[in-house]
Amino acid sequence: MSASFDLGPALLFCPADRPERFGKAAERADAVILDLEDAVAPADKIAARGALIDSHLDPDRVIVRVNPLESVEIGSDLATLSQTDYRRVMVAKAESAKAISRIDPRFEVVALCETARGVASAEKIAAQPNVIALLWGAEDLVASIGGTSSRTPKGKYRDIARHARSRVLLAAGAAGISAIDAVHVEIADEKGLAREARDAAASGFAATACIHPAQVAIIREAYRPDAATFAWARGVLAAADGERGVFRHGGRMIDEPVLRHARAVLARHG
Repeated sequence: MSASFDLGPALLFCPADRPERFGKAAERADAVILDLEDAVAPADKIAARGALIDSHLDPDRVIVRVNPLESVEIGSDLATLSQTDYRRVMVAKAESAKAISRIDPRFEVVALCETARGVASAEKIAAQPNVIALLWGAEDLVASIGGTSSRTPKGKYRDIARHARSRVLLAAGAAGISAIDAVHVEIADEKGLAREARDAAASGFAATACIHPAQVAIIREAYRPDAATFAWARGVLAAADGERGVFRHGGRMIDEPVLRHARAVLARHG
């Protein structure tokens, strides 16, 4: 995980034109994503930028989602951010590594790979020095290739979405930065969210984005190792003290990859 992106597992989106929600969102989540893009109607974007300037949240726990770099809105978005203390931006529909590299170096970038071109460019985007994390998005991705739904009738991601999720995670891992899992848009589907968040944590995602405060506790619990897993990790690392190379513990072969798994468990627990 990138040291500059150690925010915690639950990142809550909040429309930037709803300043009355800013404080509560920041209180409930590990970090808040103030959204200037899809959550704000075109007619309300000027008001949203004004609310952003007037806000007083802890900048270390705020990400601002700006409009796509090719949009007519992006100049105003970045100019607004320059009038605030917020320096972490999420670029919507990120597709061009070159365009991202030209963003003012004062800003750290979370690149949202949510189109076919964005996912196909994930490796190049992740390699940019100002990019600290990648987030993927299912709904815009499927729409970008002419599809109608990212999930099957049983609620599971379709193969194209699972491919994009894996590619973005691998691109982030190869670049040594963090990956953030996509939002679970069915707010009432708590079991589905818990299942996907547990899988995200086990797979190596640093966090999961969400759209409702009720989802925060579910995500935090999913990322927190259970007592048995925590005890296993502590036991393995304790047993490794003084060992050289591969050794046996609890009937299992333990080598360096397993020790890294155990260290990751302790890091998430802490």
